Amino acid sequence: MKKTIAMAALAVAVSFGSVSCKKKVSDADLQTQATTVVTSNPGASVEVKDGVAHLSGTFESQEAKDAMINQLKAINGIKDVHDMATVAPATPTATTPVETQSAVDPAVQQKVKDAVKDIPGVNVEVINGELTLTGNISSSDARKVKESVDALKVGKVNYNYTVK
Repeated sequence: MKKTIAMAALAVAVSFGSVSCKKKVSDADLQTQATTVVTSNPGASVEVKDGVAHLSGTFESQEAKDAMINQLKAINGIKDVHDMATVAPATPTATTPVETQSAVDPAVQQKVKDAVKDIPGVNVEVINGELTLTGNISSSDARKVKESVDALKVGKVNYNYTVK
């Protein structure tokens, strides 16, 4: 009889223990649910530890970040959300390109082109806002180019040609 009473007491204790204990959701299950929620924002990630969600990453706006935090808090078993996420800076609106004019007067450029047109291998270009001569020429032709351009008195000219 003592054994029966002991067994009944043990059964009652076990049943009270199982009824009074809540079913605890594992971090792995919470991680799966939280990850499913966060996948709507590709720049964000979440890690769950001891029932606390740690949100990180970048959001387009504060509203999007707040909405994500609220969705994570709504998951049954999440105790708190630690916000380690940032909001991306606002992207500037597209601006129209500014048209710039060459620092070299087209008439001056044409004068130089006309002066060296009979010398093969010389190119007249405007590079970084400066009149520049490029190409491959002989030393005698280089002298002719220099004399012809200097006679025009056009100002600064870069002689970036190769003398053979």
